[in-house]
Formats: sequence, structure tokens, C-alpha cells
Amino acid sequence: MSDAEASGVESVVRRRRLRRVAILGAVVLLLVSLPWLWTTFAARGHVYAEAEAPVADVVIVLGTAVAADRQRPGDRLAGRLETAAELVTSGRAKVVLVSGDGGGTSGDEPAVMTSYLTELGVDARRVVADPFGLDTYDSCARAREVYGVERALIVTQSYHLSRAVTLCRHLGLDVDGVTARCDGCGPVLLAEKSVRDYFASGKAAWDAVRGRAPAVRSPADPAVQDALRG
Repeated sequence: MSDAEASGVESVVRRRRLRRVAILGAVVLLLVSLPWLWTTFAARGHVYAEAEAPVADVVIVLGTAVAADRQRPGDRLAGRLETAAELVTSGRAKVVLVSGDGGGTSGDEPAVMTSYLTELGVDARRVVADPFGLDTYDSCARAREVYGVERALIVTQSYHLSRAVTLCRHLGLDVDGVTARCDGCGPVLLAEKSVRDYFASGKAAWDAVRGRAPAVRSPADPAVQDALRG
């Protein structure tokens, strides 16, 4: 075999190897992306802008970090609460269930959420706090199992909304998602949170497949139903 022929054979082999690597990479990427695809497509038709939100008795607000003073909500949390307050004011919801970590590293999320909602004009009797909504899965599970919520709106930022809607619906809640405001959120922060949520969808899918129980189990609490009757 001449040098030219040997070089041609080597080139073909190299191209075949590259093609195999590319195919393998595409397969791995697809497998890694399956949880994100699940959360994204399962939420289709159940995600709304604030102005187009449907009606439900309850709106669930998911907690996140409070401000450095531990007394005020951070930008993302404030946006969620402002959106929920507007849903109540406009008559699209009656009661707000704030669900977050009562012992969070940044502070007591539900306490800060409740306080801020009252500042926004929401009647304190219409706010119910769940201090054991330690993550999105727990917030959804406890809303259904502990507080007896069957139909609700759920409010969080766009990068998080599909995952929240999909998990809640998987756990038996008839929910529609409403995109929260986020006036202080810049493009870098939103991009960072979108990437984080892409990987968080893997945990969401695993939690859903194994049907894990919430981290904290509590007896049934009639607070939401009492607030609706009040």
C-alpha cells in the first residue's frame, strides 16, 4: 500500500471514530436532558403570564432566599409575592399558601413572606404559612397531603415554573403556573438559575419516580380551608 493509500485509509478511520464519538455524545446529551424535557413538556398548556392567569381559590408561593437583613424578601422572592398579591387583588385567588424553609440559611422564609404580603395589602387571615416546604417537591406534596389543596395557581420565576407545575401535577394537584415578576433579576442571574434548574430537573424526576415522602410529615392542617371560609 502506497503512502497516499495508507493516508486515505487512516483518514476514513478517523472520520468513522469522530462520527461514533459524535453519536455517543448526542445519545448521552439526550439521556441527560430527558428529565428537563419531561418537566418542560408536561407543563405545556399550564403556564400563564400574570395578566392571563386563570382562577383558583388558592395560590401557592414557593420560597427562596430572603434579603441580607433576614427581614425582607430578596428580589426573586419579592417578585413572587407581588405577583401573588396581584392575583388576590384581581380576584383570581382568595388564599395564599406561602411554602418555604422556616429554618433556612438566609432566614425564616414563610415568616418574611407573610409579613411582606400583608404590607402589599393582603389580609393576614388569607395567608397560610407552611414552614416545611424545604424544596419544590415538598411544597407540592405538603400542599396536597397536609393542607388538602386540590386546585391552585403556583407562582415562581420562569426558569423554575415548568418544574414546579410538573411536580405538583404529578403529585395530584390540579395546578396552573403563573410567571412571577423579578424586577431586580439581571440576565446573568436568570441564565445562572436556568442552568441550575436544568440540572435540578434530574432530582425532580428521580423524586417523582421513587415517590419519596416529604422530608417532614405533618398531620392534616385545616388552615387553608378555614381561611377560605373566613
